Amino acid sequence: MGVLYNQVADQLQGLIRDGVYREGERLPGVRVLSRQFGVSISTVLQAHQTLEARGYLQARERSGYFVGMPAKDVPEPRMSEQRSQPLPVSAREMTLDLCADEQKRMVPLATAIPHPDYLPLRQIQQSTLWAARRGLETLDYAFPGKESFRRQIAQRMASLGVPISPDDVLATNGAQEAIILALRAVTQPGDIVAVESPSFPGILQALEVVGLRVIEIPTHPSDGISLEGLQLALEQWPLKACVVVPNHSNPMGARMTDERKQQLVAMLAAANVPLIEDDIYGDLYHTGERPRPAKAFDRADNVIYCSSFSKTISPGLRLGWMIPGRHMASARQHKYFVNLATSSIPQLAVAHFLEQGGYDRYLRGARQHFREATERLRSSVARSFPEGTAVSRPQGGFVLWVQLPDGVSGTEVYRRARAENINVAPGLMFSTTNKFENCLRLNGGNPWTDRLETAVIRLGSLAHEVQRQSG
Repeated sequence: MGVLYNQVADQLQGLIRDGVYREGERLPGVRVLSRQFGVSISTVLQAHQTLEARGYLQARERSGYFVGMPAKDVPEPRMSEQRSQPLPVSAREMTLDLCADEQKRMVPLATAIPHPDYLPLRQIQQSTLWAARRGLETLDYAFPGKESFRRQIAQRMASLGVPISPDDVLATNGAQEAIILALRAVTQPGDIVAVESPSFPGILQALEVVGLRVIEIPTHPSDGISLEGLQLALEQWPLKACVVVPNHSNPMGARMTDERKQQLVAMLAAANVPLIEDDIYGDLYHTGERPRPAKAFDRADNVIYCSSFSKTISPGLRLGWMIPGRHMASARQHKYFVNLATSSIPQLAVAHFLEQGGYDRYLRGARQHFREATERLRSSVARSFPEGTAVSRPQGGFVLWVQLPDGVSGTEVYRRARAENINVAPGLMFSTTNKFENCLRLNGGNPWTDRLETAVIRLGSLAHEVQRQSG
């Protein structure tokens, strides 16, 4: 059904662009369009909602849908320049401030956390109650992970072209711990690790915890990490690992093609540099089929795969996993030394949820929710922010990367917005340098409300104010 109403929405959008339906005109009624496209009325209504999110329709109470003026098209952000000098990583206090601010009922446009309305709360509550009744099975350390959970992960990985056994899976406390364990397994303090730029702050924090230096590789907002830039870094520096989010990277939302994933995997294997893959957003693709992980192209056992259910089922469960491959012994040892094991009840609950088929049913709706919410947010930013603003076009996930015009400080916009209880993530958080000072990341994982729209419009006004004062 999701594919069908997207098709109807795309056809209607084409008719609007071709001038068949002009701005301000009322669309034919849902029954007429239902007969015209040979679909159900509910499918037409879903197509209308999709076009409303894109800015092509406006709903008027008791009057129907009218053709609106879509937001002006805005370019994608530019790639950053190559920085050849490895740098130590130091945490920015604002990262912790943002997490605390999310608890203060501020408008939640900062942290990449999905809104509870988009999570399978009822189903996971039922599965958690089922797990809690398992008696002694819930009371052990469950190291290296509950067998039922690891078996479900092995089944899902097989469907993605990664044939493994349950014994190849290590349960972790979210993807963050998985990345830290992977880094500890393949590096020593002071080593150099390559990352995307801009990079997810959690990856930079993981590098700091392990005491590593970072070389930032320019990243294209659609194509992902620059393979040319990575090759240059491999030739110049003794890299010990490379951390990449190939599917719907945070904050850009980029998705590497299969061909580029193959090239990435082969390039690092030839250099004997482990690839640490974070695939936390892989299940949240907006259209088409689930993109394969880079691990699916690994023929040299050189990719350490990391993921979690924090962006799909629940961030509070803190349940992730990793496939360390030949580094399993080291990863298991570090896991055991740090916290012995991952909690049993979340593993049993999620395994039960997956076994019942609830996860895939939930994902079909969640992907559409995130796509529409992100499109609404992008459209509002395009209408409200200063001329010259660039905005990413994510192919999955639910975050937007906003590049303000040169000279407009994203940090100043963040500070002014925070004073008005609007929470955004400043670009400084996504690099070890100040090169993204004119950028913001916005969370599109929220239902679109008047409060949210008002906040985005106000953000645009603040950006205009900062631009005028800086000029």
